[in-house]
Parts: sequence; structure tokens; C-alpha cells
Amino acid sequence: MADKPSVLFVCVHNAGRSQMAAAWLTHLAGDRVEVRSAGSNPGDKVNPAAVEAMAEVGIDISAQTPKILTVDAVKESDVCITMGCGDTCPVFPGKRYLDWKLDDPAGQGVEAVRPIRDEIKTLVEGLIAEIAPAKPEATA
Repeated sequence: MADKPSVLFVCVHNAGRSQMAAAWLTHLAGDRVEVRSAGSNPGDKVNPAAVEAMAEVGIDISAQTPKILTVDAVKESDVCITMGCGDTCPVFPGKRYLDWKLDDPAGQGVEAVRPIRDEIKTLVEGLIAEIAPAKPEATA
């Protein structure tokens, strides 16, 4: 991995799980990680229930838009994570591939999306601990 690891979250519509995961990683890791998300068949907009669920924890994803998955996005990422949605990424040597089994928030209300949001946060925290742990404070 480069000085700054890069992560690609992939879900078919890039409108719920992958958007929440990208937002959590950006929020929790800051500039220690490069974050991308994409889908093989992007939706028209991010799931409103996902937007609402993330807003409840102080993260605004309302301006995000679903993006198409490209071969370049996979090539440029150190870790590619599918979100349990049956989507697949092109496979390149030296990349790490994970599949997080998560319920689909599509068509669900915010009550159903909250536990998915929280599970994603837990998975992202574990990922950060592996690929971009906080640097210890320098002691004088």
C-alpha cells in the first residue's frame, strides 16, 4: 500500500450501503485514507433513508451521487469491498478483496436503515484499525 491506502466500496446501485461506508470511512479516518464508491448499475440518487440515517449521526451525504464502477477505480484502490449485494469487481493481483454481508436498505424506511448504518460503522472502524491506524502522538 502507498503512504495513503485507498478503499473502493462497491454496490450495484451505489445508492445506500456503499455511500454510507464511504461516508463513515471519510468521517472516521479523515485524510489518512483515499475513499471511493461506485456501482455496476448506479441509481439516480442516494437512498433518502440512507441520507436521513447518516444525518442522524451528523454526516451529510445528501450531495453525493451514485457513480459507475470502472476498471480504473479498482486498479487505483488497495482494498475493494463489495457490500453483500452480489456485485463483483475486476480482479487484479495485489489487491485485497472483501465482501461485507449487509442487508439491502433499498425500499426500507430509516428504522430499517439505522442498524445497517451502525453495522457499517463497526466494519469501517475495524478496517481503519487494519489499514490506517492513528499515529501515536509524538512525546517530547
